Amino acid sequence: MDIQPVTLTGRVVRLEPISLAHVPDLTLAGRDDDIWRFMPYANIVDEAGMRAWVQDMLDRQALGNDLPFAVHHLAAGRAIGATRYMDIQRPHCGLEIGGTWYAPEYRRTAANTESKLLLLTYAFESLGCLRVQLKTDLRNERSQRAIERLGAVREGVLRDHMIMPDGHIRSSVYFSILAREWPAVKAKLEEKLRT
Repeated sequence: MDIQPVTLTGRVVRLEPISLAHVPDLTLAGRDDDIWRFMPYANIVDEAGMRAWVQDMLDRQALGNDLPFAVHHLAAGRAIGATRYMDIQRPHCGLEIGGTWYAPEYRRTAANTESKLLLLTYAFESLGCLRVQLKTDLRNERSQRAIERLGAVREGVLRDHMIMPDGHIRSSVYFSILAREWPAVKAKLEEKLRT
């Protein structure tokens, strides 16, 4: 799996390699405290915090473990959130899609559905992944429902998995999509975008 920065374009969104140029848009998009409640990094409240977060994503990319994207909404003409490939397992042909967040007005819209379709299509059809996983905080029921709507299979819970910035000991729910399941999941996502 040769994972390099790439731009993935759909009809609603364009996933662009994240850069410091996205900081102003992402600062605006990320002003809702609810975005950060279940994320394993501190609440981002201003442009300096967003700049530090984007730099952290770029540092993770430089280590080869992550590939972060800004989600650019084509009609709005600006970045409305972020997502990334993470926990890249080259020897095992697998990765995780995570760290996903959007400005509140873009949640449960075609922006998220198309972003996941673009990421999954690239992962399975260009990178040759055997497995793509997603995880969320056990407390984040909205995210669990969204992942299930994608067609991912709930695998289980990693209990007391990580310590959050506020000291909460988080348990994480894991989901996956396998290469052999991808054609049916893809058809379902494409149908959602048509309706």
